[in-house]
Amino acid sequence: MRKSGKKKDSSVDVREIVLEALLVIARQEEYSHVVVSGILDKYNYLALQEKAFMKRLLEGTLERRIQLDYCIDGISSVPVKKMKPFIRELLRMSAYQLLFMDSVPDSAVCNEAVKLADSHSFHALKGFVNGVLRNLSRKKGEIVWPDREKDRLASLSVCYSMPRWLVEKWDSEQGKERTEPILQGLLQERPVTVRLKKNLTAEEIAAVRTELESENIRVKEIPDLSYVWHLERVEGLKNIPAFLAGKFTVQDVSSMLAVEAAGIREGDCVIDVCAAPGGKTMLAAELAGGKGQVLARDISLEKLALIEENRDRMGADNVTVEQWDAAAYDREKAGLADVVLADVPCSGLGVIGKKRDIKYRITPERIEALVPLQRQILETVWQYVKPGGVLLYSTCTVSRAENEEMVQWFLSEFPFHAGSLTSYLPKQFAGETLEKGYYQFLPGMQGTDGFFIARFVRD
Repeated sequence: MRKSGKKKDSSVDVREIVLEALLVIARQEEYSHVVVSGILDKYNYLALQEKAFMKRLLEGTLERRIQLDYCIDGISSVPVKKMKPFIRELLRMSAYQLLFMDSVPDSAVCNEAVKLADSHSFHALKGFVNGVLRNLSRKKGEIVWPDREKDRLASLSVCYSMPRWLVEKWDSEQGKERTEPILQGLLQERPVTVRLKKNLTAEEIAAVRTELESENIRVKEIPDLSYVWHLERVEGLKNIPAFLAGKFTVQDVSSMLAVEAAGIREGDCVIDVCAAPGGKTMLAAELAGGKGQVLARDISLEKLALIEENRDRMGADNVTVEQWDAAAYDREKAGLADVVLADVPCSGLGVIGKKRDIKYRITPERIEALVPLQRQILETVWQYVKPGGVLLYSTCTVSRAENEEMVQWFLSEFPFHAGSLTSYLPKQFAGETLEKGYYQFLPGMQGTDGFFIARFVRD
């Protein structure tokens, strides 16, 4: 990203900022959610409308890349994959505005794209850019999408902008009746989910709500989850005094329930072996109480700083943070933990809706390579659980090799049995696997991320 000092709102070219960000992400120099967060922080002084436009354009262009390429290829004499990177991202970004942002006049989209091409030394390609976009503008109502009857997988892949191999994977593993809702769920705009600190009084909760609503943030309560709110129209949440004071934290419901399912009690010793950024650690600390202790570990020093930041903000004095590789055995911790939380590195397919470039980075080979690491971590950390204690395994993915098959492998190899989840999850999360000790949250079905939890009890 090109660095620049603060400018007045009128001198900032929002489209150019988005274009530069798309190029950074395309080169895989940084993950999309990190880039988006950095841009919003850097340009926080911009008007709310400009920030919202910038965020939607960047995230939408990433999210709809496959569909956008299909549309551009139907118009352009040069296939998208053969274009120069700058022109490719410029056309994708502009096509997104033409197809999905009705508030932007088509003429403005075309004119601004030509200006960007010219200002970045692509003068010779101005006519090409203009021609492709004006043709798309004229013919966007005539686009012929892949025929659902002739090639269902191609249709789903293009219309939901998901690599075909992933559509095939979910079709095979989750069934045809679930695949399309999953794809829909990953494209749905979802509210920000926050968890209120458990020890807040009714007066403090009311004050937090008043503070949020004074910032024009819409607060929606969740049935059966009194400490969870959905927030809409959120901008600059991390600057809200109640957030800075540790009254609430951002966390998906599925992540909260993973900790609840561990059955942590007052005074427990908890080891969180892959703890960053610390959301589960903070909830575990609240459940363990002042007499309990939580050891939060991660291999990354950078990520440890995030845990410490959360710990200090939330006032979690019973949390100790350490750098440690979860796959490396620590003899001193053998048999000490009432609960071990193992939210292992995974393919992240369940959070594509938040980290949109995951679907373009992940491959079947990378998923296959993750499984041995996940097994290595489990082979190590089960030894920290005392007899009768709990190992709570979790991932933020929808992948049988990393989830259901991992459960079968673990129970066949180590002295644990499946612990029922029936009494730990609210009624809306019903399913035949609860008694078997595991549960797959699916995007588009329960209003959560795609997430997996399994509860193992040591014999």
